[in-house]
Amino acid sequence: MTDLTAPALRPANPRFSSGPCAKIPGYSLDLLGDAPLGRSHRAAVGKAKLREAIDLTREILGVPADYRIGIVPGSDTGAVEMAMWSLLGARPVEMLAWESFGEGWVTDVVKQLKLDATVKKAPYGQIVDLATVDFDKDVVFTWNGTTSGCRIPNANAIPADRKGLTICDATSAAFAMEMDWAKLDVTTFSWQKVLGGEGAHGMIILSPRAVERLETYTPAWPLPKIFRLTSKGKVTEGIFVGETINTPSMLAVEDYLVSLKWAKSVGGLTGLVTRAKANAQVVWDFCAQNPWLQNLAETPEIASTTSVCLKFNDARIKDGEAFAKAVAKRLEKAGVAYDIGAYRDAPAGLRIWCGSTVETADVAALMPWIAHAFEAELAAQSQAA
Repeated sequence: MTDLTAPALRPANPRFSSGPCAKIPGYSLDLLGDAPLGRSHRAAVGKAKLREAIDLTREILGVPADYRIGIVPGSDTGAVEMAMWSLLGARPVEMLAWESFGEGWVTDVVKQLKLDATVKKAPYGQIVDLATVDFDKDVVFTWNGTTSGCRIPNANAIPADRKGLTICDATSAAFAMEMDWAKLDVTTFSWQKVLGGEGAHGMIILSPRAVERLETYTPAWPLPKIFRLTSKGKVTEGIFVGETINTPSMLAVEDYLVSLKWAKSVGGLTGLVTRAKANAQVVWDFCAQNPWLQNLAETPEIASTTSVCLKFNDARIKDGEAFAKAVAKRLEKAGVAYDIGAYRDAPAGLRIWCGSTVETADVAALMPWIAHAFEAELAAQSQAA
């Protein structure tokens, strides 16, 4: 990185991608030795593994006993789409968006389902004012904006006596942030975020109110097989005990089980939340000491503790997008940080995954490297002028 002196300490694990995310500390493929490979997921051994994954998910997240948890295809995207296509249309809809994935759900509801939804958007760095939301409508929102680094601080604005359903994309929040289950009717996430699992599998958690909607409402549009949660007017209970709609990867299931058991070993949800907060705090402290790097989130209470999004703020930078990409490239070339460029639809900058599987020491070791890459790129920019 030019003739500037590079930091002596390097992150032991340079994987700071926002998905698929870092594997659990000490991960090895040897941990997957109990996977029932070559066996049917419908055999007793396969069903037992899937049921264990559901049961451990409930235990660690503290999901109420009367909420149903299902493993579904298509990662978090599949789970959100399943919820929207199966549940929306019975009541007016309000869509909330403050980042690219939330924008995607707006597109699907307005242009694909063709519902006359109320759409509320906030620019990157902000969230929608939840006090203005009509929760007597069905409301779709992301708990944590993976591409904006902005999250809702809590679910206090959601009334307990709401008439509508709340559909929450929590893929970069589940296992790293406290969730108020009484305020959530549908919650979705994927294995490949906070616990560093493998892609392609999603989770859907349904409240009793969501189940009631499923059993009393039939959408006006046809539902593909992989979206169907009911049969003959009743919820398909098998989905919520491990009888998946389509064939899951038993290798990925084993990987998820390993991650869940690790989560228990670090103190369950409390331990996971603490780890993510500690990681994010390292980045926030660095930004406070180096004003040329700022959190994209405009206020601390909405700042994500998992997908920490950052922007450069220095008058010497001539082309912000090119500069940010060059810094990320330098860090990757040095082997100290992989995949930390801002999401393609987000403002130029960096995005550092600080979720629960990341070690705080690695985040701390990365910070001087960011400063080094910043100075090196400024020098390169000056020489090219």
